Amino acid sequence: MKDQQLINVTVNGTEHEVLVESRRTLADVLRHDLGYTGTHLGCEHGICGACTVLVDGVPARACLMFGVQADGTEVRTVEGLADGDRLSDLQEAFSRHHGLQCGFCTPGFLMLAEAYLAENPTASRAEIRDVVSSNLCRCTGYQGIVEAISDVATSRREAL
Repeated sequence: MKDQQLINVTVNGTEHEVLVESRRTLADVLRHDLGYTGTHLGCEHGICGACTVLVDGVPARACLMFGVQADGTEVRTVEGLADGDRLSDLQEAFSRHHGLQCGFCTPGFLMLAEAYLAENPTASRAEIRDVVSSNLCRCTGYQGIVEAISDVATSRREAL
């Protein structure tokens, strides 16, 4: 018999009760049990950042966190950024500034940027460049990603 636990987790505002094997990662629970396939698995060692989600507002590598550790938390995935069919300002900026190419790493960058801008609305380009260096992208060269996040930081500051 497999070691399983019943957990309660809220993902993008929707409450879920799910029976989870103790050894399974949060990424696997999100993707395979709950259908949130925007959380991508790249390296499965916490290096690439493609699996970044927000757990209680803090960026977390879903490949390094066990699903049972998410019991009682609020998880936000890339699917939670858009408002229905309307993309978030960050998603629109990534498109406008060509901050994505193949798109595999994009969900992790979006979630990292969303958390960072919430905590640091006055972020400079140098600070943004430093933060995004924690995630890997093999296509964009990072410039479009930095420009997109910087653009959103500026527009959010002006809206305050």
